[in-house]
Amino acid sequence: MPSLLSIQVGQPQTLDPVTGDTSQKPWTTSFFKQPISGLVRVGKLGLEGDAVADTQVHGGADKAVCVYSADRWPYWRDKLRPFLEGDGEEFGTAAFGENFSVEGLDEESVCIGDRWRIGDAEFEVSQPRQPCWKLARRWRLTKLTLWTQETGYTGWYVRVTREGTVTAGDEIELVERPLPNWTIDRANSVMYELRDDREANAELAALGPLSESWKRQLLKRLG
Repeated sequence: MPSLLSIQVGQPQTLDPVTGDTSQKPWTTSFFKQPISGLVRVGKLGLEGDAVADTQVHGGADKAVCVYSADRWPYWRDKLRPFLEGDGEEFGTAAFGENFSVEGLDEESVCIGDRWRIGDAEFEVSQPRQPCWKLARRWRLTKLTLWTQETGYTGWYVRVTREGTVTAGDEIELVERPLPNWTIDRANSVMYELRDDREANAELAALGPLSESWKRQLLKRLG
C-alpha cells in the first residue's frame, strides 16, 4: 500500500542571493521545509507549523497540503547530478518544497478527486502542483521549472476533508476514486500541451473536485 514517507513544514524566511542564484535580489519563501516526526495536526488550511510566503498564489483550502512522489527522486538525481555535483545537496526529501513525500503514488496513478485516509485525517486531490520560479531559484537552475513542467513530474495538492493527525510512515488508503480517467498527468497535459483543445479544457474545468484556481484558468481560455 502507498505510504507517507515523510512530513515537512516550514515558515516564511527572507534569503539573500547566493552563488549561482537565478536572481540577485533577496526573496521570501517557505520552500526550505524540514522533516518532522511524531503526530502532526492537519487542519483545513494545512499542517500545524507550516505557512506560505505568498498567499495570493499558494495555500488556501484547495492547496492545503503539497504532495510529491519519492518515486520521482531517482529520475531527478540522475538528471541533475551534473548540475548539483559538489554542492553537498541531494535531490530528495522536500526538494519540491512539499509537505508530504509519498511512496507508491505518482502523477500517472493519482487522479483528481481521489479521496485518501491517512492516520485519522482525510484528503481530496484538487490539482497538479504548478512549478514556479521559486523551484528554479531554490536549486539555482534556471531551467528546472520548465523541465518539471515538461516531464509532468510536478506533484499535486490535496484539500483536507476531515481534520485529524498524521505521522510519517502512515499508510495511504484510497477511500474513493470518482474520476479514474483524470490522472494528474492528464490534467497537466491539458494545462500545458492542449491549450487549444476546447473540448479537453471544458471537460477538465467541469470537474467538481478541481481547484477553483485551475477552473478559472481553464475558463479564461474558453472565453
